[in-house]
Amino acid sequence: MVEQTDQEKYELATFAGGCFWCMVTPFEELPGIISMVSGYTGGHTINPTYKEVCSETTGHAEAVQITFDPDLFPYDKLLETFWRQIDPTDAGGQFHDRGSSYRSAIFYHNEAQRVKAEASKLALAHSGRFDRPIATEVVPAEIFYPAEEYHQDYHHKNPLRYKAYRKGSGRDAYLERHWNTVKDKEARKQKLTPLQYEVTQNNGTERPFTNAYWDSHEDGLYVDIVSGEPLFSSYDKFDSGCGWPSFTKPLFQGTVKEKTDVSHSMVRTEVRSQEADSHLGHVFTDGPGPSGLRYCINSASLRFIPISDLEQEGYGAYLRFFSEKQD
Repeated sequence: MVEQTDQEKYELATFAGGCFWCMVTPFEELPGIISMVSGYTGGHTINPTYKEVCSETTGHAEAVQITFDPDLFPYDKLLETFWRQIDPTDAGGQFHDRGSSYRSAIFYHNEAQRVKAEASKLALAHSGRFDRPIATEVVPAEIFYPAEEYHQDYHHKNPLRYKAYRKGSGRDAYLERHWNTVKDKEARKQKLTPLQYEVTQNNGTERPFTNAYWDSHEDGLYVDIVSGEPLFSSYDKFDSGCGWPSFTKPLFQGTVKEKTDVSHSMVRTEVRSQEADSHLGHVFTDGPGPSGLRYCINSASLRFIPISDLEQEGYGAYLRFFSEKQD
């Protein structure tokens, strides 16, 4: 039996969610994302330009095409991330970008993707999260044309303009209103201990030297207590003497996000999980290694999975990271 190479296991996913600049950042650094391209699809002309697409005469939508490793980040998880980036009830565009070129759509590449996309759309419609019907299309993938080079990785090339555009469009404010609601927090309260809830939802801090993982030395994976998303590896854990679990880096750069924290009359860098937006802790510049970083994390925000349990817990794809280190 011939085994598949990693490249043969990779799949494509194509999403339209308004301005393609804003659809790159949520995905680009997630585990298992191999590459991303901004472009145009779903139209009736060949090799359209940005100007032509914006004229609303080609039928294309601005979209992103993602090459991903389904073992590390399944298509279902990509769908969850996609829905959290858009207004799925808007049939006329996205936020202040109007017209069919800014429509939202899932372009499926095979029957399995179609079934999953339709199921996720139906689940969202029945969730009660939105008070209008879901307008996002689920349609077959068509020829995808990469956009002009200046559009690729635009947020890296023009960070200030990108941030101003994203905030001014109303996208971030809309997503905050619809994906971190009182109802969401009440649901989390039912599944978390009081300490876990206080830390992850109210930016709390547990006591040092008395928490679950501050002096743990077992090898395995640390995942978000709320969502289960992988966050840190035991191979990057070290004894900092601070009384909380400390890591030199996250498992993947995109699994955590950083925010300026000015609470308690200090200026610090807060660390939050990407998917669940859980408060994890803070990152400091007094750590070992080439980066000099110390991710100081609350045990209450984490669940530890030993290497021996990764397969049965559904994290078998992450065994490769531990075997690579062992080799």
